[in-house]
Amino acid sequence: MVKHGKRYTNLLKKIGTEDPKSRKPIALVEAVNKVKQTASAKFDESVDIAINLGIDPRKADQAIRGTVSLPHGIGKTVRVTVVTRNQEAAALAAGADEAGFEPILEKIRGGWTDTDVIIATPEVMGELGKLGRILGPRGLMPNPKSGTVTQDVTTAVKEVKAGKIEYRVDKGGNIHASVGKASFEAPKLVDNINMFLNTIIRAKPATAKGQFVKSVAISSTMGPSVKVDPAEAIKAHG
Repeated sequence: MVKHGKRYTNLLKKIGTEDPKSRKPIALVEAVNKVKQTASAKFDESVDIAINLGIDPRKADQAIRGTVSLPHGIGKTVRVTVVTRNQEAAALAAGADEAGFEPILEKIRGGWTDTDVIIATPEVMGELGKLGRILGPRGLMPNPKSGTVTQDVTTAVKEVKAGKIEYRVDKGGNIHASVGKASFEAPKLVDNINMFLNTIIRAKPATAKGQFVKSVAISSTMGPSVKVDPAEAIKAHG
């Protein structure tokens, strides 16, 4: 068994076990309460969810990706950059932190990536696409599937600022996302997690066979993970 520091060991005791392998999945409401109990850092920790899916992400039709608008947001200010030739004023009016074309491209060429989301209008993607080696590894390249390549810049900016997040399955069939802050009231975290789970379950590919949601776990930034009963999630949304 992996040895942990005193603080982490005490947190494990709070959720009922010092051995991660022996943790049993529990109801979502109980899991949320345990995560809130273990969020003891000096900052407001994020609450994260990890879902393991029974898919083969190497197959194009099972490479799940999309967006979801969480009802209570994620509890952080999202920095939004809009790359556009002709909608700069509209983007800024909608709440974008900065908007423009060549000045932003020049900053990115120099290695700048100090933003959370980049939204682009279609006509600039030819130039922005050339910067994929910089933006791609950081998950910042706009994509029509995530709603970040659009002519409706106003709506896109407002949705992201209000709590719309992107999710994407990794090579191991896992999806990770932040679903709020530990300071959120438990019912708000439950609402956000339910919305996220519901969205993922509805995104099940027609070609996926067997058990789709294999495991669900939530945790705070600095705390241990708490397993959530996937059967409960499927029953609630299925």
